[in-house]
Amino acid sequence: MFNFKNHFFQNKEKEKLTADLIAANKELAFQNEEKEKRAAELIIANKELLFQNEEKEKRAAELIIANKELVFQNEEKEKRAAELIIANKELIFQNIEKEKRAVELIIANKELILQHAEKEKRAVELIIANKELIIQHAEKEQRATELITANKELAFQNSEKEKRALELIIANKELIRL
Repeated sequence: MFNFKNHFFQNKEKEKLTADLIAANKELAFQNEEKEKRAAELIIANKELLFQNEEKEKRAAELIIANKELVFQNEEKEKRAAELIIANKELIFQNIEKEKRAVELIIANKELILQHAEKEKRAVELIIANKELIIQHAEKEQRATELITANKELAFQNSEKEKRALELIIANKELIRL
């Protein structure tokens, strides 16, 4: 026997299920579109990451070169410092020699007073000694000028080194952030 109520109820259930399936299909279509959008975004993000990695590698190569330059500059600075130490030792030696020579001149002058007979002979020796002192003094002044120039160069190199070190610190921080 045909049950009208039962048949009506089944048709209503079928309609509800059909509507649910239509809604589910629409939701799946929407989710698929969202997945495709997300996939496209991921492709772009991957390209950006690849570019950033290439940039990081370039920056790392630049930092390696910069570090090599700093090592070279430090070596040059150390060489220059060693040269300055030698120059300072030479100046000290020359000063000691000059002081010794000055003492010798004082003694020579006292001997001239005491030894009137050898006055002319000793005067010639003093003139020669004075010329040597003048030459040494001129050399000392020239050497002092060279040392002043060298110290200015070292100060400039130190300043450049500090600037470069600050740039490296900033670059390293940027690399760490990336």
